[in-house]
Amino acid sequence: MKKKIFILLSILMILSMVLVACAPKEPEVSPEEPAAPAEELAVGIVLPTRDEPRWIQDQSRFQTALERAGYTVEILFSQGDPSIEKANVEALITKGVKVIILCPHDSAAAAASAEAARAAGVTIISYDRLITGTDAVDYYVTFDSIAVGEAQAQYLVDKAEGTDNPLFLYAGAATDNNAFLFFEGAWNVLQPKIADGTFYIVNSSQAIALQDKATLTRDEMGNIIAQITTNWDFNDAKSLAEANLTAAPAADKGDVFILAPNDGTGRALADAFTADSDVTSYVVTGQDAEIASVQYIIDGKQSMTVLKDVRMLVDDAIAMAISVVTGATVETTGEYDNGVTMVPAKQSMVITVDQSNVVEALIDSGYYEASQFTGLD
Repeated sequence: MKKKIFILLSILMILSMVLVACAPKEPEVSPEEPAAPAEELAVGIVLPTRDEPRWIQDQSRFQTALERAGYTVEILFSQGDPSIEKANVEALITKGVKVIILCPHDSAAAAASAEAARAAGVTIISYDRLITGTDAVDYYVTFDSIAVGEAQAQYLVDKAEGTDNPLFLYAGAATDNNAFLFFEGAWNVLQPKIADGTFYIVNSSQAIALQDKATLTRDEMGNIIAQITTNWDFNDAKSLAEANLTAAPAADKGDVFILAPNDGTGRALADAFTADSDVTSYVVTGQDAEIASVQYIIDGKQSMTVLKDVRMLVDDAIAMAISVVTGATVETTGEYDNGVTMVPAKQSMVITVDQSNVVEALIDSGYYEASQFTGLD
């Protein structure tokens, strides 16, 4: 009997040893070799708002391009508020970013954000819109904004016939330095055609008073923009157009020409002019090649847009940021005066798009998929 008990106990002991040997082991952490800290965020991006399709488009392009380049990125939105913008910059600084790509809502107010980054040793790349009034801007990545305005105006000129064509002028927000550059470019082309009688201005007494001047000062442009600003807001654009049309007699309507600053405001202006029974036809400009405006162009509701290929701008911004992070030479092609300093810049080209080349420029190039639109041949 004792022999049987001894054999049973031996078997149980062997089974216990086997179970212990087979059990999963906890990983050993050497006190001399602590776990590596999480990788610091190298690049942060601050965009002006989620409420405009353009910036959602940029967000998507940035995420795709940076992931392809092997970088983690955080993209924040300021929602049109400089205080939120500054808080976003400060949040990125605390996360250890080396570069912040910042598109300001208000070009002048963003100086405080740039200076906070400079104080923390962070490089600021001003994106699409130039931060003004400070020397704390390291680089600027942009499209040629004057060329955008010139392309818009040239389209109006090319579509005009004869003389005395009514011209309605609209601009972006006075807080955006680009709004001045767009208008400057448009004025370069339109002013000679106003002077020779091809167009006459309907909706701005300030522009009429200055129509004989080929070159305007910033203050003079500011006075005009104060009368024709859309604030980059669809509702403001529509309300302003309705007020202009109400004030204008039928003789100032008919076949009209409309300088719209971008696609969102262009659609709003097109809708307002379409609703006026005294408007026989209109030619209206735009920029950004937003999906909704491309559909408007296909449908004949918007005349043109200026394609600023965001893929190019994003790639230029990322290449610049990576050069800063890795200590490589930063490539620039020009410089811009922000009121305090000349900011080294990289410019991307722009393309005029209308019904005649919408497929070639936007579908064949891979910018959009044909399935995103209706009515394409």
